[in-house]
Amino acid sequence: MKVVFLGTGDIGLPSLSAIKDSEEHELLAVYTQPDRPFGRKGDLKVSEIKLFAKSCSIPIHQPEKIRENEAVESLVNYAPDIIVVIAYGQILPKSVLDIPKIACINLHASLLPHHRGAAPIQSSILAGDDRTGITVMYIGEGLDDGDILFSIPLDIMPDDTGGALHERLAQLGPEALIHSLELLSSDSAPREEQEHELATYVTKLKRSDGKINWSRSANHIDRHVRAYDPWPGTFTFFPDHSNIKIFPPIEIVEYEGSDPGQIIDLDSKGILVACGEGALRISEIQPSGKRRMLVPAYVAGKELKVGDFLGVED
Repeated sequence: MKVVFLGTGDIGLPSLSAIKDSEEHELLAVYTQPDRPFGRKGDLKVSEIKLFAKSCSIPIHQPEKIRENEAVESLVNYAPDIIVVIAYGQILPKSVLDIPKIACINLHASLLPHHRGAAPIQSSILAGDDRTGITVMYIGEGLDDGDILFSIPLDIMPDDTGGALHERLAQLGPEALIHSLELLSSDSAPREEQEHELATYVTKLKRSDGKINWSRSANHIDRHVRAYDPWPGTFTFFPDHSNIKIFPPIEIVEYEGSDPGQIIDLDSKGILVACGEGALRISEIQPSGKRRMLVPAYVAGKELKVGDFLGVED
């Protein structure tokens, strides 16, 4: 089948490679988001999807908006059988959905209808889910509400971070995609309507979402820190009001008796902080503008003591 690929996030890279290597399918073109300024210097960031396509001499398109007439016309000219979408970053209009001869399909990194939206991987960890997966769905005009074609579940490990789970889901993508393309090419692909009443939604993450609320339970904060590693990261404020980034792993400790955010112990293992329920031991941090370091290295020479509070901004 003739396939056009739309994607920007590197979670789609293994699946894009699988299409390119497949003898049964022809990869016509890749559409990805325009290069954007990134970091303090504002250098343009090129997606891994674009770099891969360029290395394989695959035609690349980077429209500002996929709904633009020029972009739609270019897609029409390719006359694809299938449009595959993985973490593209834009909602497709009906003018694009109507182009392929067979279907527009999307690979979504959750077991739909749970965690529809832009951050399903982080959301599944934060929610305390036991498993997630890859769902292949027919794209509709709503947000991740199309009929399900195929899905593969994946267990979430107790120590999974957002980054680690992202990588395992990315490697699951090719199996789900190639199987779905086989079903579509043989005209035997199922369509199962989602249980819309069970749908949950997640929005695009912001850096401010990483602020730790010490009144939450230790279990919740542990999931928060793991889910948002590496992006957008989690942070708190030390008693001197400095912004400190927190890294996993953090140790959950049974404890009661102090107010949330209060330091209850300082030792070579790190800082033990009271939570709304239980306590957490932080061992690795990154002060603003400095390198990542172990807590004892940072605490040395600092006026930090048991009884001080974290999370106070001013």
